Amino acid sequence: MIKSRRAGILVAGLAAFALAASACGGGGSSGDAKSTGLPGADALTKAKGVTAITFWHSMKAANADALNTMVAAFNKKNDAKIKVSAVFQGDYDDVITKYKASVQQKKTPDLVQVYDIGTRFMVDSKQTVPAGDFAAKDGYDMSAIEPNIANYYTLDGKLRSMPLNSSLPLLYINADAFTKAGLDPNKPPQTLDEIMTAAKKLTIKNANGQVQQYGFGAAIYGWFIEQLIAESGQTYCNMENWRKGLATQVQFGGDTGTRVATWWADMVKQGVATNTGRKTDDAQAAFKSGKVAMNLESTGALKGYLKAADGKFALATAPFPKVDASSKGGPIIGGASLWITGPGHSDAQQRAAWEFTKFASSAEQQAIWHTSTGYFPVNKGALDLPVDKAWVAKYPQFSTAVEVLHSETPSTATAGCALGTMPQSRKASEDGLEKAILGQAPPATAMGDAAKSMATVLQQYNSSVSNN
Repeated sequence: MIKSRRAGILVAGLAAFALAASACGGGGSSGDAKSTGLPGADALTKAKGVTAITFWHSMKAANADALNTMVAAFNKKNDAKIKVSAVFQGDYDDVITKYKASVQQKKTPDLVQVYDIGTRFMVDSKQTVPAGDFAAKDGYDMSAIEPNIANYYTLDGKLRSMPLNSSLPLLYINADAFTKAGLDPNKPPQTLDEIMTAAKKLTIKNANGQVQQYGFGAAIYGWFIEQLIAESGQTYCNMENWRKGLATQVQFGGDTGTRVATWWADMVKQGVATNTGRKTDDAQAAFKSGKVAMNLESTGALKGYLKAADGKFALATAPFPKVDASSKGGPIIGGASLWITGPGHSDAQQRAAWEFTKFASSAEQQAIWHTSTGYFPVNKGALDLPVDKAWVAKYPQFSTAVEVLHSETPSTATAGCALGTMPQSRKASEDGLEKAILGQAPPATAMGDAAKSMATVLQQYNSSVSNN
């Protein structure tokens, strides 16, 4: 996909960081930096000269170009008042690692882009000022932000960060392969069983029994397990996805996680799905080349898939599948958001960071961002602008994500699990899923053991944050 979103395990000692970070910053039980007396717009007029701020991000290639264009437009608009310097810091995991070091060194960036599953971690660092607090101070209307996206970044009733680049999972389909197999691409599979049935028809073997085209293939990626649990209307961790208190267990080792692992392992065993491992690039390459007829991926992959399919096959998109027809939930958004740092930063710097945050989430900028990157626009107004309407008209495949997001009612399940150790949990779920697919353990055992392996990690993290 377009963004870098492979979530490996965070650096060792994450719980120790929560302890050290809370000691470094101000803040109370809400887990924020001190947010009383937030600087108003006059902080910039009182400041001498240009207020310069540093913005850490993880965007690469075309995404980096789009971000740099956005920053340049903001700097031009605020000439002689604010200057934002965008600095690439590596993948999402790299940013968290470097942020930890910057807290300990008391040299944090003014603004930082952090991936979705780093949300609780950032709150517990007690270094950030909630975007919602700035909005409340200004009377800034937040209703334009997509409610299902804002839902993810809202903890304890407060919007903690401003979403920037958001995505949804989709089922990608090689429409030509569907037609040749006697399937209707306009009536895509909606459940796991329907995907398996279609995969059997889509799998093509040569005279020697070698598979030329697999029906299904996707990266072994924990995000997909999280999605299917949410699609079932269930929470990924207890304590209502850690939104009603510290979670003590992850729940992907239960019936739904086991069913997903069993389904995936059975398809690979039957030879109707290929196993490309955990690398996203490998799974994407298999679909782009036509070796795989169905693929699970993010909306962020749409532009790349359209480019790869051009002149080779017709590309179709469908809603992410549900575990079964009775599932009443929906998908969880992915991507990243913008966090404003408080301690160690002047009123003018905090205000400048907020001004850029508002600019980046505006309808005009999100329309440009959406059409340049493929990420979902976080501002509802972006979809009504001519540039965005033209984009969707040219690429109707993207309308699937729009329809899914707008049809979903925000819930605890679709808000996602706010674990401070979510990256480790995601990796643990991948460990379990991979063992099941490779036949190294029965699915129930593989997923159950993987979930249990998080107990000590959760206990250590909870202890560190509850004592501060």
